[in-house]
Amino acid sequence: MAMKKKAVSNQNGSEKVDLYERLLATLPEVGRKGDANPYTALNGNMFTLLHQSETLAIRLPPEERGKFLKKYKTTLFEAYGAVMQEYVRVPDDLLGKTGELRKYLEISFEYAKTLKPKPSAKKKKS
Repeated sequence: MAMKKKAVSNQNGSEKVDLYERLLATLPEVGRKGDANPYTALNGNMFTLLHQSETLAIRLPPEERGKFLKKYKTTLFEAYGAVMQEYVRVPDDLLGKTGELRKYLEISFEYAKTLKPKPSAKKKKS
């Protein structure tokens, strides 16, 4: 079942946001969410985010995470002083390599499908 795409524009004209959107366009079932802080999520589980620092983080399963960290000589993603254990920091030069990065978006999306759904934060109308 395909996810509904939310029309979100690149309001700040950032090149990195454009590259992120180009990456997401390679996987039509993945829709971007968030205006100021773009991200993707499935069943309440975020699996990519473009942080306000314009650093892309991708959530990967343990075996792929280790391979990615070694291959690209990068680190786990850190935000607000906390390390996000399942997320890798995508090097800036890799963000522009849509074809190469698409593989990891696919892996991340497939991994998100295996995660336990989170309850919706939205209140139901009575």
